[in-house]
Amino acid sequence: MGFNVATLAPVGLLLASNLFMTFAWYGHLKFPGAALWVVVLASWGIAFFEYWLAVPANRIGYGLYSGAELKTMQEVISLSVFALFAVFYLGEKFTWNHGIGFALIALGAFFVFKGPLK
Repeated sequence: MGFNVATLAPVGLLLASNLFMTFAWYGHLKFPGAALWVVVLASWGIAFFEYWLAVPANRIGYGLYSGAELKTMQEVISLSVFALFAVFYLGEKFTWNHGIGFALIALGAFFVFKGPLK
């Protein structure tokens, strides 16, 4: 497959979309005093931009990647973005349990991209 714009564009777009979605879903946790309706509306506003990135990522990527590969890519990117977000934005600690759990998910991703077992 090689690395070129067509193969990397979905990855870059999914990475950017996950940055938006992580803030939409979890950014409000830093503001526990804000009214729920306010954070829901703010989250919808942020998620709007996520969709403008995720939908083209999947549109461009489908055909080069299978649906299962695109979804797996999105999940691995999502967990990676969230791990950094949790540490640097929420101030949470990244533990061995998190690392092992994420590594097992990455192992699952390996099998999705490896293709049929023979």
